[in-house]
Amino acid sequence: MAELALDPAIRLWVILPIVLMTFLVGIIRHYISLLLQSDNTADMDKISFSQAMMRSAMLRENGRFIPRKSFEMRRYFFNNSEDGYLKEKQESAPAPNMADPTMMTEMMKGNFVNVLPMLVIGGWINWTFSGFVTTKVPFPLTYRFKAMLQRGVELTSLDASWVSSASWYFLNVFGLRSVYTLILGQDNAADQTRAIAEQMSAPTAAASAGGMPPDQKKAFKAEWEALEIVNHKWSLQDVEETLLANSNVNSNAKERKDKDE
Repeated sequence: MAELALDPAIRLWVILPIVLMTFLVGIIRHYISLLLQSDNTADMDKISFSQAMMRSAMLRENGRFIPRKSFEMRRYFFNNSEDGYLKEKQESAPAPNMADPTMMTEMMKGNFVNVLPMLVIGGWINWTFSGFVTTKVPFPLTYRFKAMLQRGVELTSLDASWVSSASWYFLNVFGLRSVYTLILGQDNAADQTRAIAEQMSAPTAAASAGGMPPDQKKAFKAEWEALEIVNHKWSLQDVEETLLANSNVNSNAKERKDKDE
């Protein structure tokens, strides 16, 4: 098959406009996301719950490195039968309501910022640059890559290494991630693929968890039982004598070695 020769004007009127449009849309999406971002205030009850569970778990795992008296004082704070922290009554957080207007508003914002621009720009490129072959990858590809790299160009005789205008747009969507990170920082909203993936995985994660918050009563009870049965054994008992004994042994061994030499 004869080699194709592309018009040099395609570089100025097809390739660069698609790159520039994709880049500018990502920048605009980032700042629109910042404007539409809601102020999520931290829930003090959830923070207190997580911090208490973390402190109790650290005491169970690392309590052997503190003396018994210090360990028992901390365990008394958590497990005292009268006013211990883990024995206090804890109310479970309410289950999230999928019909909550706030949640529906956030989903609409995500669709507006992430999905709508991709549909609009993709339709504009298919309508404006339909049938254009933009570039060619510098290595041979198999026939299976034609569906990915030649969207909108239905030519069975065309080599799979050529890239159509529509496929060039999607390559830019994935390829500009590093540029967005360099300009806007690591946590940016310009990466459209990541934003869509997060939006699609959020309902799945909520469904897998049953849409229910952790039961604080059961969690505190389980942690209380786990901390109650811990048998404390100080790992640093007589560590000074052990250290001095090892030091003396090493010194004696060195002296004998010097005498032998």
